[in-house]
Amino acid sequence: MNTDQEEFWDVSAGPAWVALQEQMDALMQPVLDLVLTHASLTPGMRVLDIGCGTGASVLDALEQVGEDGHVTGVDIATSMLALAQSRLDGRTNTDLIKADAQGHSFEGPLYDALISRFGVMFFDDSAAAFANMGRALEPGGVMTFAAWGPAPQNPFFMDPAAAAAEVLGRMPKVDRSLPGPFAFEDAERTCAMLETAGLVEIEADEIDLHLTPQGSLTDVANLCCDIGPADRALRHFEADEAQRAALGTAIAARFAAYVQGDRVRIPACINLFTARKSA
Repeated sequence: MNTDQEEFWDVSAGPAWVALQEQMDALMQPVLDLVLTHASLTPGMRVLDIGCGTGASVLDALEQVGEDGHVTGVDIATSMLALAQSRLDGRTNTDLIKADAQGHSFEGPLYDALISRFGVMFFDDSAAAFANMGRALEPGGVMTFAAWGPAPQNPFFMDPAAAAAEVLGRMPKVDRSLPGPFAFEDAERTCAMLETAGLVEIEADEIDLHLTPQGSLTDVANLCCDIGPADRALRHFEADEAQRAALGTAIAARFAAYVQGDRVRIPACINLFTARKSA
C-alpha cells in the first residue's frame, strides 16, 4: 500500500475533488470521452475502473455496457468513493471497492476491460500494479488509460505554477517521475513498465485536446487556487486572502490566451495507453 498517496487522497485531494465534483467532471470530460472511445466497451462487458474518484467514469461506462454489463470502481479515497456511491444509488450492476489496486486481490469473475482516467499514475511500484491489475483481466482483455503527457505541454498545471512562483515564490523542486500526475509523461518509460508487467500489444499515443472548465475566466482561475500546484503553493506559503486574490488574478491573466468566445478552453496533451493481457 502506498500510504503517502492514500493519506494525500484521503486527507487533502479527495475532499477537494468532492467539493469541486461538478467543476472537475466538466473540466475532465474530454479526457474521459477519449478513454471510453478507445476502450470500445460493448453491452454485457465486465469493466474494472481504476481510480474512479467521484464516479463520473463509472456512470459513463455503465451507459456503454448496459443492464447486462457490470462496472467495478476502485479508489483509495474514502470521501470520493462516498460521493460516487451516492451518485450510483439504485444501480444494481456496479460496485465500488476501497483499495490500492497495486496489491488488492480481485475476486470473482475476471473483467473484460480495464479503464482509467488519470487513476494509475500514483502507484508505489507501477509495474507490479499493472501486473496485478492484469491478473484481474480475462485473457485477451485490454487496459485503456489516460495519463498527463509532458508537463510543458499542459498549461492547466504549468500556468498556475508559474503564476504562483511570481506571486508567492518558488516551490521546492519535485521529481516528476515519482508517483504523481506526471509519473507517466515519458511514454516510452511507461510502455517499458507495461512490458515488464507481462502485457502485450502495448501502444501509446500522444493526443492534443482541450479541457472544458465551466464558468468565466475568474471562475477557472479560482478553481486552480483550490486544486493543483496553485493550491499547494498557497498552503506551502501559508498565504493570506490578499495573496490568494493576487494569485487568482495572475492565473486569469495567463489563461486569458485560452478564451474562446465566452468559454475557457485549456489546451492539454494526454498520453493514451492501451495494452492487452496475453490470450
